Amino acid sequence: MKILFIINPGAGNKETDYAGIINKSFNGSEHQAECYHLPEDCDPQDIRNKINTSNADRVMAVGGDGTVKMVAECVMNTERSMGIIPGGSANGLAKELGIPQVLEEALELSRQNDVHPVHVTEVNGSLCIHLSDIGFNAFVVKKFEDQNTRGMWGYFRAAVKTLLNAPHMEVDLHTGNEKIRRTAAMVVIANGTRYGSGALINPKGRIDDHLFEIVIVRKISFSEIFKMVVTHRPYDEKKTEVFQSREASIRSRRKAHFQVDGEYLGKVRNIHAKLIPDALKMVMPPMVHPGS
Repeated sequence: MKILFIINPGAGNKETDYAGIINKSFNGSEHQAECYHLPEDCDPQDIRNKINTSNADRVMAVGGDGTVKMVAECVMNTERSMGIIPGGSANGLAKELGIPQVLEEALELSRQNDVHPVHVTEVNGSLCIHLSDIGFNAFVVKKFEDQNTRGMWGYFRAAVKTLLNAPHMEVDLHTGNEKIRRTAAMVVIANGTRYGSGALINPKGRIDDHLFEIVIVRKISFSEIFKMVVTHRPYDEKKTEVFQSREASIRSRRKAHFQVDGEYLGKVRNIHAKLIPDALKMVMPPMVHPGS
């Protein structure tokens, strides 16, 4: 098997020599490894061209959730499998799939034949593999991007600042089965169960069941922020509602902050989400079931 490792040099720990470690790991292996470093301001078409010319059987994204998303867009609905070498600051999807955070263990997994089909969602035309939302958390993502402090402490600071300034939304949710109106702090479109911070937003979610969840969080308090960053316990059930669907539309009376897989995309009033079943063939541990 030929495996192409697409490395984002700007993700996570920039001091790690991923290419050197990968080549050493594959020295003497029956499998062939090739490394490709993403250039600055990379065009997705460059990635597609590299994947096609390499004739790789499998493509591994080396980086954080943004890198994973970029690679996934290039391999979804093809015969190639893909996997993740966690190299970002949060690695939310890698944690969701039970992929080892230790580099050597993740490289060992990359050579295995355990492949599991997973679904994704398309949210306002953007690919969402993990979690998308409007409202409070998207506002936190924006503030986090604008400040200098990184890591969990940086997220905590951004969340506390947002708590003091985030207005509630009046939203209408329409699925195939239900139409409701709610006042909410945020609305989450969830393939996965946890944010990269470890916060458990969707305890019953699975990334392979051909359904996504819409989680309405009616109120955010300081204790909820503490759960996000420190204890990682579930949100208060009395303050949340969960709906399942394969397609949904959300309309906010006023424009609200919007993010997809950790990427802030501005303010929107309307969101449309639809499921794309079995879109990716993911390399993951055989004994770990997504969302369990």
